[in-house]
Amino acid sequence: MSGNTFGTILRLTTFGESHGPALGGVLDGCPAGLDLDEALIQAELDRRRPGSGGLAGTARKEADRVRLLSGVFEGRTTGTPIGFVIENTDQRSKDYNQLKDLFRPGHADFTFQAKFGLRDYRGGGRSSARETACRVAGGAIAQELLRSEGVSVLAYTVELGGVEAQVLDPEGAQGRAFFSPDPEAPARFEERIRQVKAQGDSLGGVVEVQVLGLPPGLGEPVFDKLDARLAYALMGVGAVKAVEIGAGCRAARSLGSRNNDPITPEGFLSNNAGGILGGISSGQPVLARAYVKPIPSIAVEQPTVTTGGQAASIQVGGRHDICAIPRIVPVLKAMTALACADLLLLDRRLGRER
Repeated sequence: MSGNTFGTILRLTTFGESHGPALGGVLDGCPAGLDLDEALIQAELDRRRPGSGGLAGTARKEADRVRLLSGVFEGRTTGTPIGFVIENTDQRSKDYNQLKDLFRPGHADFTFQAKFGLRDYRGGGRSSARETACRVAGGAIAQELLRSEGVSVLAYTVELGGVEAQVLDPEGAQGRAFFSPDPEAPARFEERIRQVKAQGDSLGGVVEVQVLGLPPGLGEPVFDKLDARLAYALMGVGAVKAVEIGAGCRAARSLGSRNNDPITPEGFLSNNAGGILGGISSGQPVLARAYVKPIPSIAVEQPTVTTGGQAASIQVGGRHDICAIPRIVPVLKAMTALACADLLLLDRRLGRER
């Protein structure tokens, strides 16, 4: 297995590198008859594209214009593979020439060299976050599929650089700076970013994802649990280092009497389970959090080694984000949509109509 394909029924395969001529993908398994056009996909890509991150974002400017190549006719999916391409237009590969013989701390340089015996040092090749544009394109289609079934996905920032946001308005977060669910948090986020940017350093954060309207009964009870699939989807995004479902780590420090979600004739009284019981959706909102590490490309001098094993030091210049947030938020939303849509189609394949 090459690790370039995600999904069982709804399968997204991506291709391309950060400094190649283009990125792209093929989404197979999408049912026929779904309303779809490029503008719908483009709207999601615009939320992720380089230059959209404000103070936290890279200076690289990419239009990230998507072009559909197949699988759509007269604005509707045909049931055949949906091919798309996104051209790279603002590469500056020369910025990476000095890194050719150095391993960047926190990057996949060392491990790519160990696995393949060579690496694309121009921005990281396939390990570059630029690849996630393809996930956002595929996820936009998955979101339309879910929307046709009354299911929606929200993603928003609950912490950036140690500065927390209250979850007051998740839906409004979609049009707010940093995808903040707290109207007052963006100003605090910006102040934290200014402090760290002046030091040449970077920041991490926490993104919360909600799936609303998912019917009860999705997910399999053993290896294909909904929470296992969701964690796999979110952990597959390069900067994510931990995932929580529902109460997450707090559940380990709780009591059963507090962590259980009591059930009444009117429904559940709480949602510590994050909408998933026994690996199967309960009908409550599915809730997950992804913990995102700081961007590893920093101007602070760090020790490293050369590809020949000699001691060296490195300061990474070029155009890099200070924090993966907010640009990673649409990526996590896309991966959540792909995972849920895949399980929905798997349920239908198994003859379980809802």
